[in-house]
Amino acid sequence: MRREKNTEEQPPETRSFEQIRRDRNKVLGLSLAAFVILVFFISIAKLS
Repeated sequence: MRREKNTEEQPPETRSFEQIRRDRNKVLGLSLAAFVILVFFISIAKLS
């Protein structure tokens, strides 16, 4: 698996593990919140 170089962000070698973990947790939290909102609206649509 080859890593692509990202021009906007720092190279992965210079980023700290805490920063990588923090970014991953933000993405995971946002996707979980989006899933919960999606399930909520689907359940509202089924009730009406």
